[in-house]
Amino acid sequence: MQTVKNILKEYVLFIIGSILAAFGTSLFLLPNQLSSGGFSGIATIFYYLFHIKMGTTIMILNIPVFIFAYLREGKSFVIKTIVSTFVFSEAINIFDKIEPFTTDKILASVYGGIIIGLGLALVFKGKSSTGGTDLLANIIVTYNNEISLGNVLQGLDIFVVLLNIVFLGEIEIGLYSAIAIYIINKMLDLVFEGINFSKMIYIISDQYEDISNIIHRELKRGATGIYAKGLYTNQEKMMVMCVAKRKHIIKIKEISKQIDPNAFIIITDAREVYGLGFKN
Repeated sequence: MQTVKNILKEYVLFIIGSILAAFGTSLFLLPNQLSSGGFSGIATIFYYLFHIKMGTTIMILNIPVFIFAYLREGKSFVIKTIVSTFVFSEAINIFDKIEPFTTDKILASVYGGIIIGLGLALVFKGKSSTGGTDLLANIIVTYNNEISLGNVLQGLDIFVVLLNIVFLGEIEIGLYSAIAIYIINKMLDLVFEGINFSKMIYIISDQYEDISNIIHRELKRGATGIYAKGLYTNQEKMMVMCVAKRKHIIKIKEISKQIDPNAFIIITDAREVYGLGFKN
């Protein structure tokens, strides 16, 4: 029963996500000739040059990709991707009949990017894909593990946006499309990583006990001692590691510097933190 519930949850997530992504594409980007890269960008060219429905083109372009994906990725993932791509394509054709929300390219790129990014995040959370270049990139990487998936996706998106500029004849299309693609990627980061980023601070000091005690007493934060050795000085040190919210980091740094002006401090991002005081 738990497995069935998980599968149903995944299908609900990626179907809603596909509809949401189609909504942002059809009512914001497409009416303004903007591209989100990938097969949607190619379909935009066919839409304006040959008056072929965007959703239809996306589905046709994905057929050979589905075949390769079936051989490389497995049956379960491909079935979900086919369903997601079909919903995405058909929803685009349906929404295309509605009057666009704006003809302002800036507004279209911003709001379209937000909605599409949110939709794609739900699709990915449902362990599916809308096909296109993200699926194609996964296939390419399986043939060569030394290639970065991010670089492949970025390269394909840049290529598609350049095609839009060439065939639709406006450089501004590429510039506004770049804004939309950037916002889509930021929305994906926002959904998967959240907005409450934590920070991780490393403090190397001979006064580590005083520093960790004050952190615990004043900020109610725990700290971890890590044994370290300076390879240049050949001296053994105790390094204090503490994970805290952004607002506490400045205070921890001030405390450390007050106790030991010579403390060596490193501050870095902690994208996801699980445990007491953070996510369960």
